[in-house]
Amino acid sequence: MEMIFGVPIEGLGWEDVRVKLDAGERLWLVTANPEILLEARSDKTYKEALKRASLRLVDGFGLFLAMCVLRRTTTQKLRRAGKTSRLTGVELSEHLLQYAWKHGLRVGLFGGEGGAAGMAAEDVRKSYPDIQLHAEEGGAVSREGIEDAVTEEARYRMTIFSPQVLLVAMGHPRQERWIDQHQNEFPELKAIVGVGGTFNYWAGLMRRPPQWMRTCGLEWLGRLIMEPKRWKRIWRAVVAFPILFLLG
Repeated sequence: MEMIFGVPIEGLGWEDVRVKLDAGERLWLVTANPEILLEARSDKTYKEALKRASLRLVDGFGLFLAMCVLRRTTTQKLRRAGKTSRLTGVELSEHLLQYAWKHGLRVGLFGGEGGAAGMAAEDVRKSYPDIQLHAEEGGAVSREGIEDAVTEEARYRMTIFSPQVLLVAMGHPRQERWIDQHQNEFPELKAIVGVGGTFNYWAGLMRRPPQWMRTCGLEWLGRLIMEPKRWKRIWRAVVAFPILFLLG
């Protein structure tokens, strides 16, 4: 585990997560990226919420590089016990779906917008026809994680379904704050995670950059090409984060 901007990052891979699930651990997983850590750097309450999660995984490529830098010894050799794995929100979500299907667990999709949750659910059922799945979009959630009446009603319906795996797609910092406030209302949970725009990918509303870009750490460039309006977020992740990280 390493500390970045006061937030502990474990950087575990899916196999490590799976072992914990098999052991019966209840997990709140955060897929950390530069934007999330920059938010935590400037917001103490958000930082404390992230620290209450069970595990903080490495999503963004910039964070992966930062972890590799921190896990080098003075002789510049990687610590044997400090290997960092990168596990994006989309990949983690897909692993959790497969795990839930294999073990007969109920899965909830909560959040999204523009009907993404419902469309994503249809896509999931094509791959896992017999999966126990319930989707709720809800309404608005503030940056502090406060719900409007529509979201509150959607959450109530989700508690009746009582998911064992819950994927929350609200974008940061809303999804982490919402999870921090409401996860205990789902007593049968085995895993809960904020998944950002994952529903949009499953619903076909957004395309992921090609695999070679993701492998080379250029996913940000692909997103910039497809969504130019994201340039401010990409600037923070690609330029601001490494500068602030190196400055300590």
